[in-house]
Amino acid sequence: MNLAHDRDILAEAGAVLKLEAESILRLSQRLDDGFARMVEMICASKGRVIVSGIGKSGIIARKIAATLNSTGTRSLFLHPVEAMHGDLGIVSPEDIFLALSSSGETHELNVLLPTIRTVGCAIIAFTGNPVSSLGRASDIVIDVGVEKEACPLGLAPTCSTTAMLAMGDALAVVLIQRKEFKSDDFKRFHPGGALGQRLTRKVRDIMLTGAAIPWIRIGAAMDAAIDEMNRHSLGVILILEPDDRLAGIITDGDIRRAVARRDPLHSMRVDQLMSPTPRQAQPETPAYDALNTMEHFQITILPITDEDKKVKGVLHLHDILGKGEFTFKGEGQ
Repeated sequence: MNLAHDRDILAEAGAVLKLEAESILRLSQRLDDGFARMVEMICASKGRVIVSGIGKSGIIARKIAATLNSTGTRSLFLHPVEAMHGDLGIVSPEDIFLALSSSGETHELNVLLPTIRTVGCAIIAFTGNPVSSLGRASDIVIDVGVEKEACPLGLAPTCSTTAMLAMGDALAVVLIQRKEFKSDDFKRFHPGGALGQRLTRKVRDIMLTGAAIPWIRIGAAMDAAIDEMNRHSLGVILILEPDDRLAGIITDGDIRRAVARRDPLHSMRVDQLMSPTPRQAQPETPAYDALNTMEHFQITILPITDEDKKVKGVLHLHDILGKGEFTFKGEGQ
């Protein structure tokens, strides 16, 4: 390990982060009544915010549009080139056109402006050059200029795109306040939110316990194990040692394969068919970690054990994702 080399790398990375942070702080010092007028204009609009840009600015434009949509301001991204080939038809006079260009001289974007003006849209610019062609053609100009890029060559957009992104976030958050957008509204726009809530919980909060656990002692007959599997309808049965430590697991798939091999199931014991090292989790495991394990190994059931490998519960994929909402190919273990 070259400690001096590592320190140089960390110093370079830290310099980039510091430069980008300083660029954002300077934006706050340049905010003027243009920002307030932009907010009032969007709040009063009956249309959408059409966000447009190309290249790296286009990527930021997509993110701003997504953030606005998720926080109660109808928005969409319009690619400047596609706009010139028919997509301009989505723009209406009630809309507000938000154009992103660091230089303000992006040809593909600026050629749209006369048509946008003809449609009747108000035009807002996020640009680092307020006196540019874009700036002069806009109703409101938001200065997102930076002193320099973090790229040592001054070529790759770094600080400039960070500044645009931060200004877009500032706009979205202020609109949340002005529109009195509530947490209930956010949940309504994010139907997947229930999944997010489940994934942040611990396994112990959602696992099956007690009589809901399908289990049988090691050495038991397969006939009894199959009866117990059918009773619980989870597609698995846990095989336990006399002290409740997990010895193995049998899945529906194991039984199907045994039937295909013509194994004499009715005369077999569970320890002859079980998988002795099943994947498992602990009660304090975050649900998202359990889900990652299930997806990685294509399984739908996890035995839940303590530090001594004693069974405390069982977790089914449906208990994480919600019954009937999500599936992936997999079977037990």
